[in-house]
Amino acid sequence: MTEEWQGWREAAGTALYGEEGFYRSPVRSPEGPAGHFRTSVHASPLFARAVAGLLARTAAKLGLGTVALVDVGAGRGELLTGVLAALPEGLEVVPYGVEVAARPPGLDPRIVWCAEPPRGVSGLLFANEWLDNVPVDVAEVDGDGVARYVQVRMPEGAERLGPPDAQAPTPAGQARTADGGERLGPPVTGADAEWLERWWPLSVPGERAEIGLPRDEAWAGAVGSLDAGLAVAVDYAHVRGARPPFGTLTGFRGGREVHPVPDGSCDLTAHVALDACAAAVAHGVAELTDQRTALGRLGVSGERPPLSLAATDPAAYVRALAAAGEAAELTARGGLGDFGWLLHRVGAA
Repeated sequence: MTEEWQGWREAAGTALYGEEGFYRSPVRSPEGPAGHFRTSVHASPLFARAVAGLLARTAAKLGLGTVALVDVGAGRGELLTGVLAALPEGLEVVPYGVEVAARPPGLDPRIVWCAEPPRGVSGLLFANEWLDNVPVDVAEVDGDGVARYVQVRMPEGAERLGPPDAQAPTPAGQARTADGGERLGPPVTGADAEWLERWWPLSVPGERAEIGLPRDEAWAGAVGSLDAGLAVAVDYAHVRGARPPFGTLTGFRGGREVHPVPDGSCDLTAHVALDACAAAVAHGVAELTDQRTALGRLGVSGERPPLSLAATDPAAYVRALAAAGEAAELTARGGLGDFGWLLHRVGAA
């Protein structure tokens, strides 16, 4: 077996989205993303209801009786299904699921399944935990203070479905001895180097960064697909001045965090520089906030119902208490509530 070294962007692109990749192969990921990691969509139906409320507000701002809902990174259509069930009466919606995987069986026939966001629509584009799966290159500073691309070992012909053999971390600049081994490649140059200088400056040997330029371009393309409306990206995020010094690249399999190996057996993800994504769009108005604040505006609160309700309507009290618990998880500090929300208003919205 011969060895091939690739940059992380190329390696992760094949591992996630190739014909036998994590997001496309029914053998490697039969349950879809929900089988490997839990998002706000899976945590509570309150999330889909909040998105339905946001869709209704967007339609009202645009003065539309029929509005588009574009779910980018739709998984198995869970969010779309929940939003359609929570729509206010009288609102007509054309729902689009944007996903590289095949259309799930049994999906609501109203949902248009496509590989790219539809162009020229007006309404709400919602990308929940999509940008963190847009593959990016990784850079690391060598002993001389030079930022270099990190390359990962891709054993030729490896078709492993199980977990990687090596789980231990490796000192900076040293290659691991099993699948997923790394080494430092050529210096970072060109547009990637400019992006690092502006958004994630590196100087200390061993410091790492994920070069977010492909995500900026992906987000600009998604926002540009709207004629008018609101585009929202929800993701693990950080901003300049508070970047993690060693990056965030990791893997998930079966609900557990694992060592990132680009062999198609696990999800590969890294947190998103949402401030850079916001600046990549030349038109419209952008706002960056957190999930706790955003959901609070949409009426999702973790406050407990008054005890007096237990005396007058015990069943309603129990329902309200359960909803408060779910809302508390969606808005918790140190958890889902810390997710970044990038809202980009286009046109009349």
